Parts: sequence; C-alpha cells; structure tokens
Amino acid sequence: MTSPAIAFWFRRDLRLEDNAGLWHALNDGRPVIPVFIFDREILDQLPQKDARVAFIHQQITFLQEKLAQMGSTMLVAYGTPESVWERWAVEYPLQAVFTNHDYEPYAQTRDAAIATQLAQKGIQFHTYKDQVIFEKKEVLTQASAPYTVFTPYSRKWRDGLNPDTLRVWETETVFNHFWKSETLPVPSLQQMGFQPTDIPFPDPVPDIQIISSYDKTRDFPGLKGTSRLGIHLRFGTISIRALVRTALKHNQTYLNELIWREFYMQILSNFPHVATGPFKPNYAAIPWRDAPEELERWKQGKTGYPLVDAGMRELNATGYMHNRVRMVVASFLSKHLLINWQEGEAYFAEKLLDFELSSNNGGWQWAAGCGTDAAPYFRIFNPESQLKKFDPQAKYVRKWVPEFGTPLYPKPIVEHTFARERCLTAYKSALGGG
Repeated sequence: MTSPAIAFWFRRDLRLEDNAGLWHALNDGRPVIPVFIFDREILDQLPQKDARVAFIHQQITFLQEKLAQMGSTMLVAYGTPESVWERWAVEYPLQAVFTNHDYEPYAQTRDAAIATQLAQKGIQFHTYKDQVIFEKKEVLTQASAPYTVFTPYSRKWRDGLNPDTLRVWETETVFNHFWKSETLPVPSLQQMGFQPTDIPFPDPVPDIQIISSYDKTRDFPGLKGTSRLGIHLRFGTISIRALVRTALKHNQTYLNELIWREFYMQILSNFPHVATGPFKPNYAAIPWRDAPEELERWKQGKTGYPLVDAGMRELNATGYMHNRVRMVVASFLSKHLLINWQEGEAYFAEKLLDFELSSNNGGWQWAAGCGTDAAPYFRIFNPESQLKKFDPQAKYVRKWVPEFGTPLYPKPIVEHTFARERCLTAYKSALGGG
C-alpha cells in the first residue's frame, strides 16, 4: 500500500456498527486500515486461561471475517502499543490514527504516550466519545462541579438526553472506505500464551422480555432476570446508545443501572484517587484484619453462609455473579470479616467477565461504606435475611452449593451478631464515632 491512509484502532469498541470513532475515520476520505493490538502491558499480567482474552480473540476473529467479506482486513498484533505503532508507522503510509476515548488510568497514560510518539512521526491522533452517553465533565452541578451523589446526577443525566446524544453513527454507509487487502492472520490464543475457555459467553442481543420485567425480577438470583450484557458493554460489542434507547422504551429501572455505570465512570475520571484508595480519605484509617485463611474461604465459597458461598462459586465457575449477590458478598468480606475491600475488588477484577474498573471500584467502595454515594458504614447486610428475602426457596443456593443442608456444609466462619459489632467498633474507632 502506497497511497496515504489512516488507521482506526479498535479497543473497547469491538463492533463495526454504530461506532463513533470509526464513523469519523470512514468519513475522512482516506482509506481506513482497521487495527487491533493484543496489549502485552495488560496480557502479561493475566493467567493463561483468562476467558476475557478468549472473548476478545473470538470477537476480533469475527470482525476479521466481516471485513474479509468486504475485501478488507484488520492488522492484528501482539506486543506493547509503543513497539507495534513504531513498526506500523514504518510499514504503512499512515497520516492519522483514529480511536475512541478510554477513561481508565492505564489507558489515559498509554494514549498520551502514543499520541506523542505518533506526533513525532507527523501522524495525527484523534479520539472520540463512544462508550458512554456523557463523559468526564459533561454532567455537572449548578456550581460546575462533578456530581458525587447519584440521584441528582441521574436526574441531570436524563435531562441531557436528546436525539444527538443518542444518534446512530451509520458506519455501514461508508464501509467501502476500508482499505482493500487480502485477509491477514490473527495471532492464535496459543501463540500469545493463552488457552481457550469453556466458559460460555452471553448473547449480545438484548432480551426485551427480560429488560421489560427487569424492575420485578432483577433482585432474585434464582430467576433469569438480568440482561447479562455487562461483558458486551465492557468490550463494546454492543452500542451503549442502542441499549439506552431500548431501556428508555422498555424499563426505567434498567436505564437507571446504565446511568450508574456512567456515574462511576465520571467519578473515576474526576477523582482518579479512587483507583488506589477510598473516595473518602478518612476511611483509609480503618484497621482491616489480616486473615488470609478467611479470605481464601471467601474466595472459594466456603464461608458457611449459603448466599455468599453460592455467589462466589458462581463467579469462579462462570465469570459472572448476580448483582444482588455481589452486594452481599462484598459487604460480607469488608464488614463481617473486616478484610480490606481492595482484596475483594482485586479478586473480582481477576474473575469477572464484565470487569470494569470504575463500576467494580464503585461497587466495592459502596459496600465498604467509603465511596461517593455510599451506604452508611453501619448498614451491614445480614446474609441470612438476604437469602430469605431474595432466594426464599434456595433455588439459587442449591444450584451452586449442592451440599447445602447436609453435614458436609461448613459451619459459619463467623457469627453474624459478633461480626456486626466488631465491624461497628472498628469503623467508629477509625472515624471518630462516624
């Protein structure tokens, strides 16, 4: 290829349709080379059998097949972004790189470095908003400050909706602007040191029946009452704008959950210290217990609390945990066991298919009481009453804890009343009485 071209860098937007940055690239007028980098800065930290890597690989292969039908192909590399772009800048006549914004700390640092690297070669770097409806400082208080409480944020967020914020980026009308090339190979999982997974991935197509009844079924883990679209939002295999339009039409409670996702994203953007510590700094003084054996029993789902154990076993087996149960197991670790919430945050980050730094961090800080819109520290979930309320027939528990109700099931790791009092004492001493 000798004529001037631009590249579109796929990251957390693994789809051809309704993709903002891709639309801008395809409408630029120059041939567009789609590219993807299996980033070793991220992958080298992961276990060999990470289902998320398998999911990404599956989607890249799928995109490659769709591009081949158009007479095009994607450049797919395995390496560090800096080394890959150094090579591509020599091998291809690139004048610009287009991509979509990413808000996580590593991604921000990476993009700044790549923009500088490309600029030194005379290559422009353009990024666009795609994975959220509103970002960074687009939803502000009357004092022009970021919101730190969810309810007023959600009202302002809804007020900002209009046809432009929910527009469809009609990329398919300009697919003929992809560069023409024979299909190039995609590195195999094995070549990158990874193994296939036997964990099934949920369908990316929203189930309208589930979304329509979401407000009635979402709290009951024994029912098929949640959309399971988290992984598709995480990697952009579904458009957030399309999903918001669906939620507006079918269920306001479901829409609220999508707003929570954006609330935590803007918290991470505007208060980046939450990635490494509590939103409320005084909560760093809580005297967490060093209890590695209890932490391990929590991870394995052997605490003697059925709902907690079912949730952890579901997570370990499938990479998914029901949202109501996530709150219970997070509260249990940070309050019943008084183990640092960051231990749980890290374990979820390792296991969840839909792991999103902002939402995972926000959820854990909420459970520990140290976040933005947090529950008061003295609100401590009782796992037994949660079980009676949300899984009264133990349908969910029996699926994941078959020895429940038999002598093989372990006794509770800690007694609830004792744990509650220990937690309250610890928090009060650290916070000066609250």
